[in-house]
Amino acid sequence: MLTIRLSRIGKKKNPLYRLIISEKARDPYGRALEILGSYNPFTKALVAKNERINYWISKGASMSATVNNLLIDKGVIKGNKVTAAKRGLPKAEKGKK
Repeated sequence: MLTIRLSRIGKKKNPLYRLIISEKARDPYGRALEILGSYNPFTKALVAKNERINYWISKGASMSATVNNLLIDKGVIKGNKVTAAKRGLPKAEKGKK
């Protein structure tokens, strides 16, 4: 199954992300079918190829929750936001329980 997701690039403590499409079971840092854009979390800048994203969605590609919410915020697609996975407890709270 094809999925649109983020792949981290950039330097240590300075993340940049690529929007890629690849097989869901494949490593996101390996080879992708196509690079669909980029996202800078510090400036909140999203550069996306809207036509190609809509093309892959029409072909049945799914999106990760984060990508879905980003594209909705930037107006690339319409729809409802998805609840992303929650992180675990912080280390301080794990020791108390």
